[in-house]
Amino acid sequence: MARDARGKVTITEIARAAGVSVPTVSRVVNGRSDVSPGTRARVEDLLHRHGYRRRPTASRDRAALLDLVFNDLDSPWAVEIIRGVEEVAHAAGIGTVVSAIHGRTGDARQWMTNLRARASDGVILVTSVLEPVLHEELRRLGVPLVVIDPAGSPALDAPTVGATNWAGGMSATEHLLRLGHRRIGFVAGPPRLLCSRARLDGYRAALDRAGISADESLIVPGDFYHEAGFTGCAALLDLTEPPTALFAASDQMAMGAVEALRRRGLRVPEDMSVVGFDDLPEVRWSSPPLTTVRQPLAEMGKMAVRTVLRLTRGEELDSPRVELATELVVRASTAPPVD
Repeated sequence: MARDARGKVTITEIARAAGVSVPTVSRVVNGRSDVSPGTRARVEDLLHRHGYRRRPTASRDRAALLDLVFNDLDSPWAVEIIRGVEEVAHAAGIGTVVSAIHGRTGDARQWMTNLRARASDGVILVTSVLEPVLHEELRRLGVPLVVIDPAGSPALDAPTVGATNWAGGMSATEHLLRLGHRRIGFVAGPPRLLCSRARLDGYRAALDRAGISADESLIVPGDFYHEAGFTGCAALLDLTEPPTALFAASDQMAMGAVEALRRRGLRVPEDMSVVGFDDLPEVRWSSPPLTTVRQPLAEMGKMAVRTVLRLTRGEELDSPRVELATELVVRASTAPPVD
């Protein structure tokens, strides 16, 4: 039987040898009752023969736990995801442990140590990339994993929950085109993120459909935070021919752009229309209220919990990738360009 780099048998190999699914082995490992006696005996025999090390045994009345792991917790959209996760988890009687690993190997390893100690029943990973060895440890422990909107290339062999970022980028740009704008600036998100690249591709696709060649001078880099929107908008305003509208790949960058315009004595939308992406709760109270693409962040959190619960029950998923629909929300920050 194949073993991992440290010579330990994996739960995947146990499942293959027993002729059952990985979730079935996970149920046996975690002492769940919904496994037939024959299957349980076969799996238990393989676990014993190959020296599979179980997680610390918890008491039968141990509260069920779910780990929710972010890179960072300094963004309002993280709160929206937590809200969705907590709503479904609470209804199912499951506690939620929220962690941030800050993209650091040491923090990720400490989180894994804590995970083993508390014997969580599932993990939801939000825009984070784990080292292969840590991902393999999750597989070995039989902990179901779901990724929300994976960062970079989705290297983790795990179900994912995301949003229709390409369609959202296209709908935002088409809205500005319908209003009559032809020079539309774009403040991009981090290029390493799939969602960022999809929003930019949607922007380009909408321009192409309208017969407009994308002007690379109108595309400026960003990182989803206010400062990037502020500096990106300032750079666009410094062009010989500034854009008449701006699409920012996040609401926070859109709000930064609005502030850059205000400091130059320019008005939204009279002097420049602005569109964001996310539909965070505060943007409806901005001045003016922000037109944006609604990303169903709370619903993504809810779907991730439901997916984890299905995996813990050993159910087959309809698809390993779920994309929830985005929606353009038109408010007062967009208008036709002034001649």
